[in-house]
Amino acid sequence: MEPKPKRRASIGARRSPETEAAVKAAARELLAEKGYAGFSIEEVARRAGAGKPTIYRWWPNKAELFIAIYGVEKDAAIPVPDTGSLREDLLRYTRDLWRFWREDAAGRVFRGLIAEAQTSETALAALRFKFMPERLASPRRMFVRAAERGDIAADEIDDRLELWVGFNWLHVLTDRLSEDEPSLSRKINLLCR
Repeated sequence: MEPKPKRRASIGARRSPETEAAVKAAARELLAEKGYAGFSIEEVARRAGAGKPTIYRWWPNKAELFIAIYGVEKDAAIPVPDTGSLREDLLRYTRDLWRFWREDAAGRVFRGLIAEAQTSETALAALRFKFMPERLASPRRMFVRAAERGDIAADEIDDRLELWVGFNWLHVLTDRLSEDEPSLSRKINLLCR
């Protein structure tokens, strides 16, 4: 039987950096081991030696804790390119995104959040109102820069971004993240016309 982790002391309403780091490390570990379906606040709390009320105060549900972990991991793994070409930026970013979804623990279990959002109002709200605005900020910058250069019309930014998201989500949800380069390049060309 493994020893219980030492209980971390609360510092009140402020987040304890030590406890926050322990929670995030436990969450990453649990995601890698058990995926999204096996991911729970209770198990994260046990592994981190943190109280469930503390975690729920910071992240009200498992979807929001996952989103926090996913965001940190994705931002560290995927730089936002600025080549001066929307086509080149999207091609690089999409390749990196697909690699992240294939190789990173948080990326591999991303489908779990989408699946849960189909049956849980809480997960759907987290996906729509937290995940989407935060995670689309980086790709949106590529479209905004293209509009500023005059490559696309400014009133097309949201539509093109939605098409790009839909294209990527189709590939992640159907486990087609190893598409050949010519096919990916043709599809990105269509988005950049």
